[in-house]
Amino acid sequence: MTLKIPAVLWDRHHVAGLLRRYWADLPGGAPAYTGARFERLAGGGDHPEAANHFTPADFIAVATLSVDVPVRAALHLLEPPNPGSRLLLHIPADLELAEAGERHIAESSPAWRLWRSLRDVDGIGPVSAGKLLARKRPRLLPVYDSVIKKVFERPPTDLSFWSDVRCALRADGRRLAAHLEDARDVSGIGEDISILRVLDTAAWLHGRDMGL
Repeated sequence: MTLKIPAVLWDRHHVAGLLRRYWADLPGGAPAYTGARFERLAGGGDHPEAANHFTPADFIAVATLSVDVPVRAALHLLEPPNPGSRLLLHIPADLELAEAGERHIAESSPAWRLWRSLRDVDGIGPVSAGKLLARKRPRLLPVYDSVIKKVFERPPTDLSFWSDVRCALRADGRRLAAHLEDARDVSGIGEDISILRVLDTAAWLHGRDMGL
């Protein structure tokens, strides 16, 4: 289905303002929103030394997005044989979703297989699994939660979100991707923040402002 983007999220300066709010620090240096540390904590989940296995920092990072992975589940993913490492090796760490082929996010892809594998771990639900994947592959796999679902008017059972975001980024000569890059530049939050997180953050904060 088509990704329904609220008209206000096409306003570059409005989106830039949302991003500046989200990445602002409070007096003393604490983040206004803990999720502003999601990508950058411990160098990021996709930096070369951590890209192909889960680390303790990944679980702290997803906690900044209001996801609490039970300790037993985290230990299952951290301790040898470190489940997920084999599949992470087959998910490109430097690939943008707008540049990806459908095969990278199809239900037969390593990314989908890892999402399903994470869901099989007791204590990890679909949102937790998705945010763990977004931490490991922030350029390729978008964050998805209840607020994002409402903002984009997604169906109750949503298996096409990754594909629909990809199509939206590529449509009309990649108009949306260019718009998100422009808003990121205007906001000054830094080019290391992926356009997927720009979309997610702007949509999430807009949703919260609307009481969703």
